[in-house]
Amino acid sequence: MFNLRNIIIGAVGIVLVVVILVGVGRNKGSENVVTVSADDSTSSSQVDSTAQQLFEKAESLKRDNNLVEARTHFQEISNDYPDFENIEYIEKELAKINMKIIFSNTPTEKGIVHEVVSGDTLGKLAKKYGTTIELIKISNHLKSDVIRLGAKLRIWTGTFNIYVDKSQNILILKDEDSVVKVYDVSTGKNNSTPVGEFKITTRLIDPVWFNQGAVVPAESPQNVLGTRWLGFDIPGYGIHGTVEPGTIGQQVTAGCVRMKNEDVEELYSIIPLKTKVVITD
Repeated sequence: MFNLRNIIIGAVGIVLVVVILVGVGRNKGSENVVTVSADDSTSSSQVDSTAQQLFEKAESLKRDNNLVEARTHFQEISNDYPDFENIEYIEKELAKINMKIIFSNTPTEKGIVHEVVSGDTLGKLAKKYGTTIELIKISNHLKSDVIRLGAKLRIWTGTFNIYVDKSQNILILKDEDSVVKVYDVSTGKNNSTPVGEFKITTRLIDPVWFNQGAVVPAESPQNVLGTRWLGFDIPGYGIHGTVEPGTIGQQVTAGCVRMKNEDVEELYSIIPLKTKVVITD
């Protein structure tokens, strides 16, 4: 015969065991949640700390005019820590440093030293190394086209190319696959800027504009081409300056890629003939 008292005690014991097990399970779950959260917090803190250290080192190197090493650190932040709080500043600094290195005689893997020999001219050197006369002169602080026999000239040997994104109205200057600088531009209204791969075939300073049979001289305020022209291997299209800088960033041109004059002058100085241009929607 079953003892009612024993049955009740046994049932209470079972309930207590279940409650304890459930409580332990809940505590384990809570501990797991806390642990994951702590790990995430620690990881995020470590990432911020690493990026900040790289940033401070880059700034210090920049102040010491060690541009190549400063660029390396800024580039690492840009590549690995895109959510870093100073990322917009870093992207701008990268562009500035890239251009300073290109326009200077700073030793880099893309800059060789050429000793001038008999028969050398700036034109011949530019053609030999796939660069521009302007860039050789600027990099070596030359005031004229005359070069002295035996002089050692720093010459850029990197291969530039241009990528235009019509959807964002931006022009990306690249050295092979590396982004050098991003420019705001205007493109054609009614999708009139051609899409595809082109090459630069003409380079003109203060270009004359031939507008439906009319010749508009460079000094005319009606000349929409601005101060420079980089023509494509498709007649009538190219990259040029503007007399209406307020329109930059819009789709307003007759089909060309329009830049601020100071931007197209900078680009013109480093872009040789045969430079590849890719335009996408």
